[in-house]
Amino acid sequence: MTATLSVRNLRVEIPTRGGVLRAIDDLSFDIAPGEVLGVVGESGAGKSITGSAIIGLLEPPGRVAAGEIRLGGERIDDLGPDQMRRIRGRRIGMIFQDPLTSLNPLYRIGDQLTETILTHERLSQRAARDKAQKLLEEVGIPAAGARLSAYPHQFSGGMRQRVVIALALCADPELVIADEPTTALDVSVQAQIIALLKRLCSERGASVMLITHDMGVIAETADRVCVLYAGRLAEIGPVRAVVKHPQHPYTHGLMSAIPSLAGDPDEELAQIPGAMPRLGAIPDGCAFNPRCDHAFARCRAERPHPYPAGASDAACFLHDPDPARRPPEPVARAAAARGIAAADETPEATS
Repeated sequence: MTATLSVRNLRVEIPTRGGVLRAIDDLSFDIAPGEVLGVVGESGAGKSITGSAIIGLLEPPGRVAAGEIRLGGERIDDLGPDQMRRIRGRRIGMIFQDPLTSLNPLYRIGDQLTETILTHERLSQRAARDKAQKLLEEVGIPAAGARLSAYPHQFSGGMRQRVVIALALCADPELVIADEPTTALDVSVQAQIIALLKRLCSERGASVMLITHDMGVIAETADRVCVLYAGRLAEIGPVRAVVKHPQHPYTHGLMSAIPSLAGDPDEELAQIPGAMPRLGAIPDGCAFNPRCDHAFARCRAERPHPYPAGASDAACFLHDPDPARRPPEPVARAAAARGIAAADETPEATS
């Protein structure tokens, strides 16, 4: 089966006066038809810039310098602006973090929906407006017919995000990229928006790339999760495996930092020491090595690529299939004590 989206060895560069920065470095992943892939990581990990590269909206002077992006088997990263404009909206829908960046405050909601529909479909004005009303009803806007005449400022934040979801689904796209779609919303509204997005995309058979820093949202929504660090892939795998048995020290740190309702209220929250490196100061070898308790000499000299690790793939030398090239025994034992087992000792392999 052809993947809805296939990204291979993607490299995104940003030329500056001080040199060329690599915002995304050798990133590869697939999204299957109907699948929800969560993309997670700290601020600056490269989540949003990956989404922008896929839809051809990188801020200049950012550019795709290497790799391939394929939509339904068709390469799209080398298309011209006009060709890419026809794909955006028609085959790829986009939901941004702030709905006000997607909605023109000077135009009525109905006009914006109708214009988008007419751009991608051959319909009459009346048929397009009827479809716009139906879309608003689908996303849960009450009195949808009357609200077509309203302006964006007349909607609450949650209702505006529902309108943006309707805009993204106007032309029945194959892929929806949702970039932090719930960050600006109340917690109760977040759950409603995520449930709505998942239901609508499932009903329409669309794949979803869900970009977020919230592992709770990922755990509830995604089928698989891709963890990014400093523009590189750290770990990718089924969401349950990554949440329950993280195989990269960075992923393990993210999971450990989530507070538990069953935990000791007086216990200090776990944290990853240090901070994400600046693009101009990414260390040699594994980008995570200065913050990793399990780093050894090879981590500081050689960059790891993803190795099979149970149900996941993890870019960590702990999972090198060659035992002679894995870390020294004390380091391996310390990692195992934290639940990060060697390649042939992962929970899925031993259970």
